[in-house]
Amino acid sequence: MNASSTDRIEKQVLVRASHENVWHTLTDSEVFGNWFGAKLDGEFGTGARVRGPLNIEGVEHLTLDITIEKMEPKHLFSWRWHPGAMDPDFNYSTKPSPLVVFELEDAVDGTMLTVVETGFDKKPFERRMEVFDRNTNGWEAQITRISEYVCPTL
Repeated sequence: MNASSTDRIEKQVLVRASHENVWHTLTDSEVFGNWFGAKLDGEFGTGARVRGPLNIEGVEHLTLDITIEKMEPKHLFSWRWHPGAMDPDFNYSTKPSPLVVFELEDAVDGTMLTVVETGFDKKPFERRMEVFDRNTNGWEAQITRISEYVCPTL
């Protein structure tokens, strides 16, 4: 079954670095926070919930709150979150949460990094497109940020 056009965001970038370097940049919570734009408390591990304030201009009032789903060393890293969780007094934990999956593959000049986010069709209809559009733009920026973080001279 194919996901609808509003349920899946997929972005890909060639990172001119080793699998080990890219994996570390994705899965060390402090390093992840440095390029993603958050100050996270806690370490990544399967089942871990890690939170921290965003430090991206315009969204500093928001908290990144992710729960790690899976870590397959040097290949796959996935987590769930509630993108667009704007109201600090609302309990989002009872709501469906999109899944973000990072996959790493060998490439001739480095590591091919693919990020896929799914689950938007479970969002309330009135918010779905807003969150989908914001995250589409957000992932475009984030794949550039990780690539530049790992390879700052390129």
